[in-house]
Amino acid sequence: MAQQQIGAATINSAISALRFFFTETLERPDLVRPLRLVNEPRRAPIVLSLEEVARLLQAAPGLKYRAALSVAYGAGLRVSEVANLKVSDIDSGRMMLRVEQGKGQRDREVMLSPQLLQLLREWWKAARPQVWLFPGQNPINPVTARQLNRAVTVAKDLAGISKRVSPHTLRHSFATHLLEQGVDIRVIQVLLGHAKLETTALYTRVAVSTVRDIKSPLDRLGVDLVSRSPPA
Repeated sequence: MAQQQIGAATINSAISALRFFFTETLERPDLVRPLRLVNEPRRAPIVLSLEEVARLLQAAPGLKYRAALSVAYGAGLRVSEVANLKVSDIDSGRMMLRVEQGKGQRDREVMLSPQLLQLLREWWKAARPQVWLFPGQNPINPVTARQLNRAVTVAKDLAGISKRVSPHTLRHSFATHLLEQGVDIRVIQVLLGHAKLETTALYTRVAVSTVRDIKSPLDRLGVDLVSRSPPA
């Protein structure tokens, strides 16, 4: 498979299936010992600048999608979590959003910014959603991830953004911008609902201002290296 340039995820999926087949079906665990999972390369996430996020949200096709994408960025939610929000998940008294059964079947709470609350109220006044905060074409069902992806594609094109953008890009941008503000990475981990800190730490690779503000040990030597350089 590796020689055919098949991706690591595909290879690992096949290996997992083979392990189950030999171990559970054939009861021959000895046959799976040579099988080793392939390490998947961890690429730095694509992140939008603050200005690009603003353009994208302003270009969203209608109030419904502007509100939904603002939730993805303003609270750092996954696209499935945005789609499955209920009206009852908004706690304006505590300024919190409740995320039920996120990834890993874990509930969590995230902050609800005043500007996001105002936008959600405008959306509620306009559409009066009953159960789902963002209903689908049939109101008894929530909006689908596919519909949210289409909305991002439309907004991206209208905003003239050349980067590859998806709803998850807004979540990446949320985490990176918080890190650049100096928010503790463990707090960001809780907000994102990550089980492992190492997953959240991936954003340190794209937090430009965080990296830029680190003082190199070279600058702490206390010597003038420029004036001591020989003439070229």
